[in-house]
Order: sequence, then C-alpha cells, then structure tokens
Amino acid sequence: MNYLDLLNECTLCNRDCKVNRNNGEIGYCKASNNIKVAKASLHLWEEPPISQGNGSGTVFFSHCNLKCVFCQNYNISQGISVNLSSSDFNKNSIKNTSVVGAEISIERLSEIFLELQKKGANNINLVTPTHYVPQIIEALKIAKKNNLTIPILYNTNSYDSIETIKLLDGYIDVYLPDFKYFDNKYSLKYSRVNDYASNTIKIIDEMLRQVGTPKFDSKGNILNGVIVRHLMLPGLLFDSKKIIDILYNRYKNDIYISLMNQYIPMFNACDYPEINKKLNPKHYDSLINYALDIGVVNGFIQDEGANISDFIPEFNLEGIEK
Repeated sequence: MNYLDLLNECTLCNRDCKVNRNNGEIGYCKASNNIKVAKASLHLWEEPPISQGNGSGTVFFSHCNLKCVFCQNYNISQGISVNLSSSDFNKNSIKNTSVVGAEISIERLSEIFLELQKKGANNINLVTPTHYVPQIIEALKIAKKNNLTIPILYNTNSYDSIETIKLLDGYIDVYLPDFKYFDNKYSLKYSRVNDYASNTIKIIDEMLRQVGTPKFDSKGNILNGVIVRHLMLPGLLFDSKKIIDILYNRYKNDIYISLMNQYIPMFNACDYPEINKKLNPKHYDSLINYALDIGVVNGFIQDEGANISDFIPEFNLEGIEK
C-alpha cells in the first residue's frame, strides 16, 4: 500500500475534508503534502515513564486539525505569535505570522528519529501527528530498517479518524491521546467540533486493542500501553468528572489517566472570559480526590506550578536541519 495516496482525498482526521493535498489543496489543518516540523529534541516534562532519565525524543509537527482557542503551542499549530511576557493576552499582544516550522522530506524525518535514539531518547514522541500519518509511517519503515528500536509514542488531540488509528497498528507502541471535553457544547465552542467525546472513546478503544495494557521496562519506562491525558479547564469541574467517570468505568486499570493543571489563558482565550483565567487549584484538587474516590489507581498528577510559560517549548527548529 502506498500510504501517500491517502493524501489524494484526505480523511486523516474526523473533519473529513477530502481535499487533494498531493495536488496542492489545503484543508482545515492547512498542512500540505510536505512534512513540517518545528522542533526535535529530548524533552523532560512528560509523564515520568515517558521522559525520566534522558528524556523523550519529541518531534513537534507544525499545523493542527483541532485548533483549540486556548492552544499553548499556537505559533506552530495556527500561525500566530503572542508576547509571552504579557500578563494579559489580549488582541493587542497578537500579530499574524506564518506557522513556525521547516519542511523536510520523509527521509530526513527517518534520520531525525535515529538521531534522537542516538542521543539516548527513551522513545520517539510524535506530537500532533494526525495530518502527517502517511509520511510518518513511511519514515518509520525506513528508520526501522536502519535499526530504530526504541518505542514509538503517538501524542494526539484525539480528533483522528478511526481509519487513521487502524493504519497505525504495528507502528505505534504507546498511545498518548487527549480527552479534552465530555460535553459537546464545550468542544463546539472551544475547538469547533460537535462529536469530540464520541470520537475520542472510539479511537481509545482501538488504541487499547492494538497495544494492550501498559508494560514497563526495569527502569520504569513505558514500552506499551495507553495513557489518556486530560487538561482541566477553568470552570469545567463537572465536565472533567464526567471524563474521569467514563474512562474508569469503561477501561478500569487497562489504561493510565494523566490529570494536568498546566492550563494558561493564551491565544484566543481572551474572547472567552470564562476561560481567560488560570485554573482554580481547589477545583484541581477536587478532581484528584474524585478520581481517587471512584477507584482510579493507574494515573499521574501534575505538580503545582506547571501553569507557567516556562514549560512551553521554544520552537526554534532545533534538531531539524542536518
């Protein structure tokens, strides 16, 4: 199968644009048929079994198929620049720019994977990869022929089509899907999709079928499994609890749940007063206690103080050029 032919009528994500990217057409994500990458480096700020020790070999792909209004990686996902020194992220601190990143070949992407492995990376961490899945598969095939052996991690916003996730069977060892919203009114308002939760559940089912329950090496690094991430948003405690409910009731301890408090009111959050503020730490504590009370034992809790811009990577094209 020539995976690149899938770009002739792109349905890689659930927006189902059906544009011919091989013929220069551009869909919602605005990605062409060329891979665009903003950074490739060892990253130390993922969950411990992903990035402890030497770090995770993280590849940040440019463009995005979801484009949340509060995106922290806005300059590589949506093509705007925000003054990070500003305490008030309003319209005056935003200016139009092109999406940060450099276009590279499939062969170069395969080399980047091998370079990260040589640096001692625990894994290859593919961040926002949905719209480049055909090219990623081809790059992985080349890299594996050249002795790429570390686990491959698929780090997604979870608006992939189910067919795309099925394509990845045998190529991905660890899935790291987001579960952003339970109620469609929030997914529609903040990410412009009205079927987010149902799609996320469907693809997590498939991810778990492929990689099974989590397995770790002797150092505690994850080798296989699913870790579902939930970034808590201001004022959405009830919605967050519903997400915990469905994850635990459906999967029990077959997955890990990662609760995150690193929300920062950035990008277009200024247009939504209810989320244009930092997360209430008491609400986050309440969510943690709720998860523990219903029986969640396989999980991660983000430490206090993660909601500062210091933890946002600098997208400076590190590791992209030879």
